[in-house]
Amino acid sequence: MSTTNGHLQTALQLATAGVPVLPLRDGKVPFGNCPACAKNACGGRPNMKSAGPCQCPDVCHAWAAATTDTGVITSRAWAPAWRQAVCVGYHPGGARLTVVDLDNAAAVAWAREALPATRIVPTTRGEHWIYRGVMRSHNAVRAGVDIKSLMAYARWLGPGTGRMADLLAAVCALVVKEETTPAPGKVVSSVSGRATWDRTVATGCRHTERYVRTGLERGLAKVRSHTESGAGSQAFGVARFLAAQHAHCPGPCGLDAIGEEIVAAAVSVGVPEPYARRAVANGLETASEHAA
Repeated sequence: MSTTNGHLQTALQLATAGVPVLPLRDGKVPFGNCPACAKNACGGRPNMKSAGPCQCPDVCHAWAAATTDTGVITSRAWAPAWRQAVCVGYHPGGARLTVVDLDNAAAVAWAREALPATRIVPTTRGEHWIYRGVMRSHNAVRAGVDIKSLMAYARWLGPGTGRMADLLAAVCALVVKEETTPAPGKVVSSVSGRATWDRTVATGCRHTERYVRTGLERGLAKVRSHTESGAGSQAFGVARFLAAQHAHCPGPCGLDAIGEEIVAAAVSVGVPEPYARRAVANGLETASEHAA
């Protein structure tokens, strides 16, 4: 079997299993756009962040070209790319997966201490840790560590070994750039007109008011306990956890009010308000993406 046929057969097997694939060229990067798609003149593909009308049959727009359609993968338009391909890429987010790309031995050692165990795929210089669930992608979340999930591609290096774990807050929090909490008494900003959650803002919540308030108070206590550092990341985790509890409610559940209380708790221990709001918004958004 030729190398080209080998890559194509691997891609077809992955597509059949529900993993969106694309060919990668020399340098292990996607193929460039065709003249009609150059500089996004076509408006971009419908599944990109800024959805556009592009229906180009070629392998354009990098990760957004990844597909499980075997007819597209074996099409005449894709054939030249497969002849030049050096490996197979895939879109983790499209397969409901997140890849933590550990680029060196130091990053691997850190992950073994800091992250939940999951399926591991060896790479040339490090490892890919694969989790079940999706989140925002982000490069260089720390030295030698990239997150590849939504709107990103990864290189297929095999199925790996170990049991795949669900995506947890410890991984999602990596995309939130932590800022050291200032010393007590040096609050950077304060939240005026603090909102509080109650039944009036949650007419579509299936939980009792006591259940929601108990969970929220526990979460706020965790945020306030980080008086030296880590309150921002804790706010992210609490927001994500609490929002996930409402994934199956008909709504509305008053998540905005819950978010305001978490922001206020983070600000109370010195987290800058813009950072606190960003962390909480990311947590609420990630929970929504994971439930989708």
